[in-house]
Amino acid sequence: MALQLTFGEATATGPRAENQDAIRVVTPAPALAASKGFLFALADGVSQCADGGLAARATLQALALDYYATPETWAVAQSLDRLLVAHNRWLQANGGGQPLLTTLTALVLRGRRFTLAHVGDCRAYRWLDGQIERISEDHVWEQPGMQHVLKRAMGLDQHLVVDYLEGELREGERFLLVSDGVWAALGDSHIQHILQDAGDPTAATQALVSAAHLAGSQDNASALLVQVGTLAQGDLADTLAQLEHWPLPPKLREGQNFEGWQVERLIAESRQSLVYRVRDAQARRWLLKTLPASRHDEAQAGPALLQEEWFLRRVAGRHFPEIHPQPQRQHLYYVMREYAGETLAEHLQQSGPLGLSAWLELAPRLLKALGVLHRRNILHRDIKPENLLWGDDGELRLLDFGLAYCPGLSQDTAHELPGTPSYIAPEAFAGVAPSAQQDLYAAGVSLYHLLTGHYPYGEIEAFQHPRFGAPTPASRYRPDLPGWLDELLLKAVANDPGQRFETAEEWLLALEQGERQALKVRPRPLLEREPLKVWRTVALLSLLFNLALLVLSFKS
Repeated sequence: MALQLTFGEATATGPRAENQDAIRVVTPAPALAASKGFLFALADGVSQCADGGLAARATLQALALDYYATPETWAVAQSLDRLLVAHNRWLQANGGGQPLLTTLTALVLRGRRFTLAHVGDCRAYRWLDGQIERISEDHVWEQPGMQHVLKRAMGLDQHLVVDYLEGELREGERFLLVSDGVWAALGDSHIQHILQDAGDPTAATQALVSAAHLAGSQDNASALLVQVGTLAQGDLADTLAQLEHWPLPPKLREGQNFEGWQVERLIAESRQSLVYRVRDAQARRWLLKTLPASRHDEAQAGPALLQEEWFLRRVAGRHFPEIHPQPQRQHLYYVMREYAGETLAEHLQQSGPLGLSAWLELAPRLLKALGVLHRRNILHRDIKPENLLWGDDGELRLLDFGLAYCPGLSQDTAHELPGTPSYIAPEAFAGVAPSAQQDLYAAGVSLYHLLTGHYPYGEIEAFQHPRFGAPTPASRYRPDLPGWLDELLLKAVANDPGQRFETAEEWLLALEQGERQALKVRPRPLLEREPLKVWRTVALLSLLFNLALLVLSFKS
């Protein structure tokens, strides 16, 4: 069930000549409401600027349009911050030499959570069971006589600082957004009494605005009240994937026609999934992925499968499998393009480690794929050679999004350690939350393994609790590697996340520049790189020296 809300709004000019307050409510279609949420916003234009009303209206217009244009995989606060910072620059550039200033308080309700963005002196309250709680801070100067002078507002400074607050929704609670024309005249206690006495949200907001002007407010007065009804059922992944209660497909047989697909055969079967090769009406090959009957009663299995499809649709491009549109789907599955080629794990098993030229061709493609994922706020969490397909068309594609994770959207099971142990970052074993850094580490181990056939910290089994020391240089197994590449790989798989590349783009730049880019890593002494050879040489020299002394002693 989707999130159910009721809301009301009211605004009045009062004794002012113009109403420079603005209110915006966006209640999108169900699919977009599930992924991006409902938007409620209040702005109060600053009258001493060039055009406070324009600043308020333009800010809410940009907010309503741009927020829903951000990737659906971005966290709410991330989306809001990106667009507000950009709009802040617009306000500063379009005042005709004078500032365009406005306050802003915006509330997004999505799934079972809320996100509040606030700058200025409008106020946000949370009200439940007769108790009111202010959840925003007034960004005004505290000195006597300056309590109405803003120290933070949209358009005021080049560097915008917005307060963000996130939390869980509760059934029956209300969120109230009011301009200073309301709260300054009434105070919190009077606002609470009006909320208790008023009926529906529309009546409550009208009562607040009227009471403010009756109490002597000389400013515009605006109020926006949202009441939470029924919360969305299930976890957020259900909603994001737009899960419908489709049954699992029956066991498919060779030659069977299933929902327009010609079934060739079952090509992969595991406890987690079934994958069939199918053909469309044009005889093109596709892969149909569904769940085995044993997972029919698992509450999270269906949502996870469709969330996997949801992620792949939002990263469409050359580095990922194409997803087939399924407007008439009647069962729980999705279909992706099958590509001729081999996984890098298969290549490693059949042909051994990659040559340096082939590796230098493939490594940038993996980093570009990761860059696309991370810019869309998606973490893969299972990067390894088995999930990297080297296509006959020359493309490298990242497969298997079964463990993909979107911070702020996906739910992460406590103490769960998804992925293959040898590719899991050291900090993940310590319980650190999923991050892009962990994907980059897994990519580093994968590229190291493809060059050497070994792992930088040795192979790690599922039952182990590994301890990470210093990684073994790749040049130990591949003496032909240039020094800059050896150092680059050591940086990619460093035990400490702070010593690794911060982004895929940074790593890609270092890789492309090669010897021209001097990595800021101190040269490692020979003793650290080849300790066994050093000590063997020292022992041999010591033995020869002692033998020489012995010979000289006999001669004397």
